[in-house]
This record gives sequence, C-alpha cells and structure tokens, in this order.
Amino acid sequence: MAEKLISFLMILTRISAFFLLVPVFSSVTIPVRIRVAMAVLLAIFFSVIAPTTITVKGVGTIETVLLITNEATYGLALGLIASLIFSVVKFSGRIIERQMGLAMAQIMDPLSSERTRPLGSLLEMIFVILFLSANGHHLLLLIIARSYEAFPAGQIPTMSILAGGVVEAGSTMFVAGLRLAAPMLAAFLLLMIVLAILARAVPEMNILFISFPLRVGLGLLMAAIFLPFTNEFVSEFAEWMGKLLPL
Repeated sequence: MAEKLISFLMILTRISAFFLLVPVFSSVTIPVRIRVAMAVLLAIFFSVIAPTTITVKGVGTIETVLLITNEATYGLALGLIASLIFSVVKFSGRIIERQMGLAMAQIMDPLSSERTRPLGSLLEMIFVILFLSANGHHLLLLIIARSYEAFPAGQIPTMSILAGGVVEAGSTMFVAGLRLAAPMLAAFLLLMIVLAILARAVPEMNILFISFPLRVGLGLLMAAIFLPFTNEFVSEFAEWMGKLLPL
C-alpha cells in the first residue's frame, strides 16, 4: 500500500508540475478545480499502467522528498520547453508590433490575465485555435505518456540534459520567431527605403507624420497575408517537441 501511495504521489507531482507551465492547460481561463481534476484523473490512469522503480523497503522520508522533488523538476522542465516553443508566434508578433510603432499599445490578455500588445495577443489566440483544431492537446498528453515510457516514476534525466533542453528551446524560440517575422521585417525595410527616397526627393514632406499610418497599415496588411502560414507552424511544433524534449 505504501509503495502504491508513493508511486501515485510521484506521478501526480510530475503531471501537476507539467500542467503548471504547459500551454493551453495552464491557462487561467480554465478553472483551478478542472485543472486539479484533470491532473488527479491522469495520475490515477498512469499509476495503473505506468511502471515504477520504487521499492518501499529502500525508501525513507528523505528519499521520498527527493524523489518527489525530482519528479517536480522533470515536469516543470517538460512544461517550460513546451511553453517556450509555444511562445514563438507571440514573440514574432512583438517584433512586428515594434516595427509598426505599437510598442506602447497594451491590452489585457484573456489567456494570461497580463498586459500585452494587441497584435501579439491576436496571433497567439489564432494559433491556439489552430493548435486545438489540429488535436494539439493530444500531443501534450502524449508527452506525459512518453515521459513515463522513457523515464518511469522514480527516474528522471540528469540535470544537464534538462538544462540543455530548456536552453535549446529558448534559442529555438528566438530563431523561429525571427524566421516567422522575417517577411514582414523585409517589407518594413523596403518601406523605410521608399520613405528615405521620398524625404530626399520632396524635402518639404513631413515623413514622420506620414510614416506612422503607413507602417501600421503595412503591418496589418502583411499580418493578414501571412496569417494562413501560421497553420504550418502547428506541424513544426510537433517536430520541435520530438527533438527538444528529454524523452
């Protein structure tokens, strides 16, 4: 009985830590009771089918605390890696907003209850809809299942592997965000060249006054043109999960 209880606590700890950071499931729009119920139900499910490497005779109080801490660390690392890759669309939206001159514009994000910028929040919400329509939440649940196949309860990767996965996920977020925003950055660069030519050709023209509406209009136009390509990032998201997660 004690062995099953310790195994259940470790499984519940990993799943709860994963749900604490993983996108979609960690959203504040989902009531806390529902998130707790999902974590408990999944813990009961995996405690039945997932293998365990714990023997109650060799585990004391200190060892139990350390095992639970390790499970929490592993779950947080998995959730953080998934969250970093999920933030690529929002990061590219912030790059575009700065080019549009909307860096000071802020609204309340319904997904995180934090102040954010409008375009980045809009792109993130659209990506969440596309992600869920492609059964992306099944992918997140599959991550938990694969983690117990690779590392049963009581076993986790080394800290160097976990830290390396988080660092690589952070660098992937920056590179992928820049790549996603690259076409729009090229369009803004072309606009700046055209405005510079107009400033030389027509010195009496107020370029500063004209550039702001042009930048906003160009940004919205380019965002509308390249928004369908966001759907391709859903499949890339699954590929990056397979490469970066320590499974």
